[in-house]
Order: sequence, then structure tokens, then C-alpha cells
Amino acid sequence: MTPADTLRFALRAAAGYPLRTALMILAMSIGVAAVVILTALGDGARRYVVNEFSSLGSNLVIVLPGRSDTGGLGLGGLFTNTPRDLTIRDAQALLRAPSVQRVAPMSVGNSEIAYGGRLREVVVVGTTAAYLDIRRMGTSVGRFLPAGDPEQATAVAVLGATLQNELFGTEPAVGRMIRVGDRRLRVVGVLQKSGQGLGMKNDELVIVPVATAQAMFNTNTLFRVLVEARGRDAIASAQRQVEDLMRQRHDGELDITVITQDAVLGTFDRILGALTFAVAGIAAISLAVAGILVMNVMLVAVTQRTGEIGLLKALGATARNIRLAFLMEAALLSLAGALVGFALGHLGAWGLRLAFPVLPAWPPDWAVYAGIGTALGTGILFGVMPARRAARLDPVQALAKR
Repeated sequence: MTPADTLRFALRAAAGYPLRTALMILAMSIGVAAVVILTALGDGARRYVVNEFSSLGSNLVIVLPGRSDTGGLGLGGLFTNTPRDLTIRDAQALLRAPSVQRVAPMSVGNSEIAYGGRLREVVVVGTTAAYLDIRRMGTSVGRFLPAGDPEQATAVAVLGATLQNELFGTEPAVGRMIRVGDRRLRVVGVLQKSGQGLGMKNDELVIVPVATAQAMFNTNTLFRVLVEARGRDAIASAQRQVEDLMRQRHDGELDITVITQDAVLGTFDRILGALTFAVAGIAAISLAVAGILVMNVMLVAVTQRTGEIGLLKALGATARNIRLAFLMEAALLSLAGALVGFALGHLGAWGLRLAFPVLPAWPPDWAVYAGIGTALGTGILFGVMPARRAARLDPVQALAKR
């Protein structure tokens, strides 16, 4: 039997039992589809988090009030206990660091905004003019907060794009007076649409001068300070210099936490990358189950085709020919299942992207190749036992059983 003969024999054998063949292909395709969809979900979550932190700006160092000594960054590390206030003067002092280019202090709180009888709850961010450049944001109308003394409270505000549409509709917002909490503020600008960042919806923010926000919320401490280093190579030195300056200002005690954008990205990237591999491994178990199904069905096929095997041996087919024919059939069924699963997996990933537009649920290439390769390898591996059993059949006894 030539390789072409072996292939034709395997194809005809698979076509001769359409229901059995369809069930085997379906079992294998479900395993591959599970690998593709779950890795798309895990890798999509990883990309989403990385994109979110990348959108904060480049060369970013974040200063948080309170000291975290856990040795690693967790979600709770973004909110720490505060033994001493982190003040606007502390933030301004960081500009003395040679590796620091810009500093934007932040004070954050919730309040109500009112205009023309419309009222809604909003997040108010108090900051300075440097915030716009650090976050790589822009205004669509008007201007951003004025530069000047950050400790001076001025009655101005910048609105997010969505908030501007809800309050003013098609009317111009710049120059109008709004009420935020118990204060009347003049709108000086509207932000460009920018989505979400730092866990806040930028299009629904009210941005005011940091001193105004502190007076509004009756606090002296800052929520955090965004520090922009002078370059990628200066991030580490900027972190050290910020810590040294704050230690000097706080009587030799380092009671703040300084994290870098790269550290945050690296932590989340490792966690979600490991999660992606874990869900891929869980999904791959279904491929092993499908392989066992292939083995069981092929063993039944050997029993059903005993007479056919005896006839082939009587006509001169060797044990090697019979073994290769059954392995070829298992390989074809596994490959067909893998390709169908590949298509179903991409269809499922497309459904995820459609249902959750913010989630870039694209399956990684390694997962696709691994899923198809594992399906093919599993099918062949579990097809060895049936192939060997068929090859060991005695031709006379096989013909007699016919």
C-alpha cells in the first residue's frame, strides 16, 4: 500500500460511518474551541489592563500617601493608610528632582453637579495644568485649567465630553456657570473624548484646581501625585529622587509609596499571563477527553471491521500497512476536529468582542497553534492502541469472524 492508498483507505473508512465521524470531530472541535476562546478571554483581559495603564501617560511615577511594605503591588496597594498628609507643597517640591519633568497633584471626591435644573452625581478631580500633558489628553473646546499657584483656589472647571452633552446638549458650555457641591464654578473648557483611565471615566469627570477641590472636600491631603520622568531611562532615578526628597521633607521617614508605571504593568502582565496559561491548560483537558473518545471509537471500529482487516492481510497488506491506515484515520479525524474547533473558537472570540467592545479578545497565536497541535497529537497518540490491535489480528481468524 502506497501512502496515497493509505490515505484513500482512511478517508473511505471515515466516510463510511458519518455519524461516528461527526461525533469524533465534534468532540475534538469543542476542546480546541475552548482553548481558543478561553485564551482569547485571558489575553484580552491582559491587553485591556496594559492599555489602561499605558493610556495614563508615558514615563509615569505615581506617589501615594502612606507606606506599603508588602514587597509587592496588589490592588489594595493603590489605597494605603496615611500617617502624614501628602500636601500640595510636597508635590511642588518634587519638581526640584533632576529627573522629574512634570508633577500633577490629585485630589479626588464625589459631588453633585447642577445646571439648568439638571442634577447628577459626578467624580471631581482637583489637579493642575500639568495634568493635561502628563495624561496626554486634550481639550475639544476652550482651554484647560490655568497655570499658576496650585495653592490658590479659583472658581473654574473643565468638563468631560459626556458630561458636557448631558448638561448642555448642543449649547456651548464654555463660559457658563455651574454648581458643583456648594460652589459656583465657571466652565472654561471641555475635554476630548478619551474613554477610561486610572479607574475613572474621563468623559464624565469634572476637573477643577486642586486647591478648589481640597476646599470643596475639606481635606489637606492629596489622593496621589502623578510624576513624569524626563525619559524612559530616567524612571528609576526619578523614583529614587522622589523618595529621597519626601524622606527629607517628612523628618527622615519614608511614609509614602512610590510605584512606577512599568512596575504596575509588569505585575498585571505576569498575573494575567499566568492566568491565560492556566485557563489554556484547563481547556486542554477537554482535548484529552476527546482523545480518549477517539481511542474508544477506534477500538470499536477495529471490532466492526475485523473481516475487512482480515481481507486486507490475506491480499498481502502487512501489519505496518494496517497500523498506518488506522493512525491515518485517527490523524484525519483529529485534524478535521482541530480545524472546526479553530473556526468555532474564532467565532466565539468574535462574540466576546461584540458583547464587550472594550475587551480586545483576540486569541494569541501560540494558543491557536498549541490547540491544533495538541488535538492532532492527542488523536494520534490515542489512536496507537487501536492501530496496534488491528495490526496484530490473525488474517484467518479475522476472515472467519466475518
